Amino acid sequence: MTDLPVALLSIAGAILRGAMSPGPSFIMIVRTAVVSSRLSALSAALGMGVGCMIFAAIALAGLHSLLTLVPWLYSALKMAGGIYLLWLGGNMLFRSGGNPAEPLASASVLRPGRAFLTGMATQLSNPNTAIVFGSIFAALLSQHISPVLYLVLPAMAFAIDALWYSLVAWLLSASRPRQVYLRYRTWLDKAGGLVLGYLGLRLILR
Repeated sequence: MTDLPVALLSIAGAILRGAMSPGPSFIMIVRTAVVSSRLSALSAALGMGVGCMIFAAIALAGLHSLLTLVPWLYSALKMAGGIYLLWLGGNMLFRSGGNPAEPLASASVLRPGRAFLTGMATQLSNPNTAIVFGSIFAALLSQHISPVLYLVLPAMAFAIDALWYSLVAWLLSASRPRQVYLRYRTWLDKAGGLVLGYLGLRLILR
């Protein structure tokens, strides 16, 4: 077994690398930051953190093993997550367009409460994350871990994910990124929608 401080640092590094990797969560935060308010983007970042915390708790509880041992449950969760990503991508594709000088459609703007739920749902859309967490914990922690870690690890997962996406949200909700988005919003929305659609199909078919 790896020494506990080294194990915790390794787990923190793995979570941060996962958060920084481009994917549906990043696209969702970026669009919320430039389309909605800074508060909504920060709320979405908190939702991402809660989703990450839930997956960490699931892995610690050993429920990730259930996903690998019960194929139909794993497939059903992947199907649900893929459909959700396709829905998000479709919204971006079909709501894009319009005159860049026109204000953003109200349907595109997320209020803080809805942004939080959308961020959490986007994070939870990929059940593979629970399996990845389970693999990391199994590799770096002993079979019998301290009860304190059942609180520390989910809290750490929440803090890392929420802080990273809050930083992204804060930077991209400034006026200049908004102006760039408004200028190219048709193409940026279409590109983002296509990426989300691709990731949704990949999740369903893989």
